[in-house]
Amino acid sequence: MTEILADLRSLMASHSPPLDALVVPSEDYHQSEYVSARDKRREFVSGFTGSAGLALITMNEARLWTDGRYFLQASQQLSDQWKLMRLGEDPAVDIWMADNLPNNAAVGVDPWCISVDTAQRWERAFAKKQQNLVQTSTNLVDEVWKNRPPAETNPAMVQPLKFAGRSVADKLEALREKLMQEKAQGIIITALDEVAWLYNVRGTDVSYCPVVHSFAIVTSKSAFFYVNKEKVSSEVSSHLEENGIEVREYGEVSSDVALLAANQFSPSSATDITENGINEAEENTCGFVWVDPGSCCYALYPKLNSDKVLLQQSPLALAKAIKNPVELDGLRKAHIRDGAAVVQYLVWLDKQMQERYGAAGYFLEAASKNKQRQSSETLKLTEVSVSDKLEGFRASKEHFRGLSFPTISSVGPNAAIIHYSPSVETCSELDPDSIYLFDSGAQYQDGTTDITRTVHFGKPSTHEKACYTAVLKGHISLDNARFPNGTTGHTLDILARVPLWKDGLDYRHGTGHGIGSYLNVHEGPHLISFRPHARHVPLQASMTVTDEPGYYEDGNFGIRLENVLIINEADTKFNFGDKGYLAFEHITWVPYQKKLIDVSLLSSEEIEWVNSYHSTCRDILASYLNESEMAWLKKSTEPISV
Repeated sequence: MTEILADLRSLMASHSPPLDALVVPSEDYHQSEYVSARDKRREFVSGFTGSAGLALITMNEARLWTDGRYFLQASQQLSDQWKLMRLGEDPAVDIWMADNLPNNAAVGVDPWCISVDTAQRWERAFAKKQQNLVQTSTNLVDEVWKNRPPAETNPAMVQPLKFAGRSVADKLEALREKLMQEKAQGIIITALDEVAWLYNVRGTDVSYCPVVHSFAIVTSKSAFFYVNKEKVSSEVSSHLEENGIEVREYGEVSSDVALLAANQFSPSSATDITENGINEAEENTCGFVWVDPGSCCYALYPKLNSDKVLLQQSPLALAKAIKNPVELDGLRKAHIRDGAAVVQYLVWLDKQMQERYGAAGYFLEAASKNKQRQSSETLKLTEVSVSDKLEGFRASKEHFRGLSFPTISSVGPNAAIIHYSPSVETCSELDPDSIYLFDSGAQYQDGTTDITRTVHFGKPSTHEKACYTAVLKGHISLDNARFPNGTTGHTLDILARVPLWKDGLDYRHGTGHGIGSYLNVHEGPHLISFRPHARHVPLQASMTVTDEPGYYEDGNFGIRLENVLIINEADTKFNFGDKGYLAFEHITWVPYQKKLIDVSLLSSEEIEWVNSYHSTCRDILASYLNESEMAWLKKSTEPISV
């Protein structure tokens, strides 16, 4: 790490102009949350492996900003050469740079790796001291990364209409209507999941996310797909051609954006003439070019005419978030199969914990009989080995394509690390007398899943039960919500926290995020969170969102419960203001561990909710389980009572 920082500082000093600071973001050229191995530059320079964060390197210090999900993890992973900056507690990076860097300081960044919105916000902060944001012509991290993983050429795939539920032609027509409404001549689409959704293509360029490294440009008459052409099979090529989409090389997007801005942009085979005898390349040349400031990289922005740019959220973000009936049906089916896999895993794990560790098991409350850890590597259960077993159960299910994110398999103190990621070298052995939290999900071709359950195979303490029950109460409270159209996730977030707040507890992450349809496991533009940006987009019918409150006690344990919900129109007795009301439908089906519930803390309505949920679990999963698995499920879902 010392050598990396020294090499970067040497490049900063020799840069023209010399750089006072270098920003290393987490994102790739598409502002993605999850990036490919060769794009993990921030991880390379800092050693911090979380999915969110930003590194700042000056000539005499190095700082890393990250959010509350990663405070504990970052404090453990960063060397003493780095200082952790906690978002929401410490000054934001732009404020810190503006206040602490000298007048006229030069701050370097690869403009492909930051968004227009971020760059402009920094430039406003820099103005008071005449500091400058310098766009480096190359990525300095790449120059010192000697063993940087090579670029992979993974084939793109067509997402069939039977899973997509909506044709490319229909999506393009709707998009072009939006362009007309906004008087835009074209749109530059940079978010990988938006390109994949619009063109009904998928890929494997980013682990856990079925996307292809690509850009798209759509005008009133033309559509373009910028991708390494080696990834385009004959099937994909035919699919694109049938929908009037021209394939161009990934790197051509930069020059084509400049041509679009100069009204010189046209298809390669631009021989079509309109009814009025006007070449389509000349059509609507006075319109705006639409770019999403949150996902468009800053490198493309200077190529556009600033007075002809429409800086507005991409219309595809909301269109993608509102699922069509086929997608909703696929998500429901995928979650049933996924629930069966998780139940099979719990049955297996329950048996293994009893046999190998003398644990009381999933149902009984008693300290383990055998306190000795397994000396044999073949008998030892670790956070990684059990998560691999869970993946195996999922892999046996129809339409399985892989995991949707790295499984968070965490025991005891590790469960307090909100986005803990175990490694073979350092992971812990399972402990029958400690809480075990696993947050996991899969990519099925008909839907993406994400579920968290927290269990204990020994005797949980009274405090652990009380905390688990508070989390469960918040989980139920959000699930039961009914709310008028126009309500945002910022408004609903409090519902999941109130039961925790009553005991002086809380959690540092949002309560819910959207889920893709065989796309990204974290999907916007909506979310349920205390953070201000959750105010921007109201929740709407046919959206998906997670319900995942938690509680984390550093050094001891962590608890989280998570289901995926679909937002539906609610049938209410009245309809105040003629707004229409909405409600949630949970589609995740795995029981809650009854021995972790302090039933005396639940209301009669909450007890009824748990019993109803468990009854449906039994019915809906029955056809996927064998006799012994079904016997376990029946026992785990027997009604609770005071």
